[in-house]
Amino acid sequence: MASGIFRYGILVEGRTMRKVILGKSGLEVSAVGFGGIPIMRATEGEAVRTIRTALDLGVTFLDTAAGYGDSQQKMGKAIAGRRDGLVLATKSSQRTREGLLADVDRARRELGVDCIDLYQFHGILRPEAWEQTRSPGGAMEGLLEAREKGWVAHIGFTSHALELAVELCGEEVFETVQFPFNMVEREAAAELIPRARAARLGFIVMKPLCGGQYDDALLAFKFLNGYPDLVAIPGIERAEEIEQIASIVASGAVLEGEELARAEKVAAELGKLFCRRCGYCEPCPQGVPISTAMGLEGIVKRLPDAQGLAGPVRAVVAKAPNCIECGECEEKCPYDLPIIETIKQSYEWACRRAEAAGC
Repeated sequence: MASGIFRYGILVEGRTMRKVILGKSGLEVSAVGFGGIPIMRATEGEAVRTIRTALDLGVTFLDTAAGYGDSQQKMGKAIAGRRDGLVLATKSSQRTREGLLADVDRARRELGVDCIDLYQFHGILRPEAWEQTRSPGGAMEGLLEAREKGWVAHIGFTSHALELAVELCGEEVFETVQFPFNMVEREAAAELIPRARAARLGFIVMKPLCGGQYDDALLAFKFLNGYPDLVAIPGIERAEEIEQIASIVASGAVLEGEELARAEKVAAELGKLFCRRCGYCEPCPQGVPISTAMGLEGIVKRLPDAQGLAGPVRAVVAKAPNCIECGECEEKCPYDLPIIETIKQSYEWACRRAEAAGC
């Protein structure tokens, strides 16, 4: 272990990893979890070693998804023989009963478990997606069936749409909500977090490091330590990353003095360019997937080159030049972001990256 700070969840200095109860689910988890996107970039051996380091540090919450390449398989290899005490979460973007059940079945096989502790509807971004999910023959029907069969224990959802997420907190079936929250994206603090608390939903923080746009774990996690009932799931690729983050979280230290001032400065600067993926700017009349195009760099950096520069991402890159700079998206953006210029820069960056990678 690189830092030598931890041994099986106990700090040499005497502190232990904080635990959090995920709302009415009753699931007790470590105050920091393990986000499964970046291990797609690692070899199986590297991924297994990194996940097991996290377990040794006292991390008990692992989050992945059907859409995260081979992440579920790598997690399954890592937890073999170490299932006790862990809370496994995964998710599906399927909106039909059959599609959802197929993803649940695959997750059970790849993770090597009979029952998944928390299964989440992945990326409910628009009302029509929620309507499809809960309609007859929809994914909700499949997930309730899976719960009845004992294949999943608890149900949650993830979203980037603030107003819709607040509304969904009122649905009795949900026990957790996963939503972006960090030094820059603080909008959830005003209404969503209080709404989740009132409904007794566990709050899982996605993008604690601003979706890969910021890499100072000290400031980022001291900010989140100010919300001790939330559980952050940073995407982890290397053991030293979770060693550093776990140490900060276990310390319970919050932003104060010079660090608080520095964090506010970072938030102000990044906030001028940071896309929250709220979706208010869409749809584009020319078919440009705006929020995805704006965040291309962060997306590609979290994926293996073969995946990050192909498939859906390649399609986004292909559509970006369709922008005619009409300005309709910028008029709709509640954060006054320079969308047109950002898409142009993202497109140029992706083209350079693809050329260098030979894709």
